[in-house]
Amino acid sequence: MSGRVAARAAFPWLVVAGVLVAALSLRGPILSVTPVLRDIEHTYALDAATASLLTTFPVLMFAAITPIAAVVVRRAGAEIALLACLVAVAVGTLIRAIPGFGWMLVGMIVIGAGITVGNVVIPVIIGRDVPPAHVATVTAAYTAALNAGSLATTLATAGIAQATGWPLALLLWIVLTLLGILLWALHLWRDRLPDVPWDERGSGEAPLTTATVPVVMGARPRGILRQPVVWLLLAAFGCQSAAYYGMSTWLPAMLGDLTGADATAAGALASLFQGVAILGPFIVPVLARRLPLAVPATLIALCWLGFAGGMLLAPELFVLWVVLGGVAHSGGFVVIFTVMVGASRTTAETATMSAVVQGGAYVVGASSAPLLGALHDATGGWAAPQSVVLGLTVAFAACLLAAVARVRR
Repeated sequence: MSGRVAARAAFPWLVVAGVLVAALSLRGPILSVTPVLRDIEHTYALDAATASLLTTFPVLMFAAITPIAAVVVRRAGAEIALLACLVAVAVGTLIRAIPGFGWMLVGMIVIGAGITVGNVVIPVIIGRDVPPAHVATVTAAYTAALNAGSLATTLATAGIAQATGWPLALLLWIVLTLLGILLWALHLWRDRLPDVPWDERGSGEAPLTTATVPVVMGARPRGILRQPVVWLLLAAFGCQSAAYYGMSTWLPAMLGDLTGADATAAGALASLFQGVAILGPFIVPVLARRLPLAVPATLIALCWLGFAGGMLLAPELFVLWVVLGGVAHSGGFVVIFTVMVGASRTTAETATMSAVVQGGAYVVGASSAPLLGALHDATGGWAAPQSVVLGLTVAFAACLLAAVARVRR
């Protein structure tokens, strides 16, 4: 059996490892600024609204650059596209380290553009290279790695900044991105070795798969847009993104007001939202192996409703609700992308569907934090913002379960 045939017959361990390492750099660089945002405000004499552009711009880039990301994947191939994503994140991190708030914004824009390519291409790689029986598990591991990167940067940046200063603390996270670049460069090199059996190369492990096989993006957006499941997934992911980014932004303030804790303690409490999300995604594949996908999808919907409704009606039990929220947002990501892969007939459709769904969803997600903040300022409390989040979770549940029902017909 040739090297590439053997690779496709086996579980692609190295591909999965590369995806997981890359995922550490697909959220962490954005959230790494949040623990030191007050320091950045002080250094550059900014108000809070201006400083918050550091986290808003990358999410806006998710929406604006997603169609371009699909073109990059189409023309360059999946592995080259992901390597370009990581290089862009590294370059953006370096630009962000140049003194001056304007350079920080430019760096965050570059980081957001690079991450957008990763958002689009990783589901394609998973759907193409991972055996169908393991797609949900690998998607869960990918989601967990996203949240692990977020958790690591959220918890560690402030402590590093106390020892080194916040500019160096932000720059040091480039190490994770460079590790991802190294793995994917190795991926490309190994797959271009002569097509001979691996036992003749002195290794029993299959090579990283299909690095030289470009993703043929033959699906047309017009055809994709005629599928009701695409609109249902876009609506579900849009509602989830709005609830997630809105609550990620304001949860520390909510918990600070609720408990009277200082900013550091409130941030630590809010980190449960990211920390629990590392384990949350694995609920979906465990249940999906034995039960219809509708069962874990329903459980995730109930967790979202419990989180939003609990924070509104019984905020004193916030630890329980935040745990449910962590399970909800990470598990919801797995369900949505599992349905996406199941609804696609080719990698071309997977990539195009991913671009359409994510492009629309992140527009909604980027608008949520300013909206919730404005409602808080207008009402002087958190009941109105939390009511909006509850409405978003109700819509998420309805759209997600409808999408699952269509795919499973």
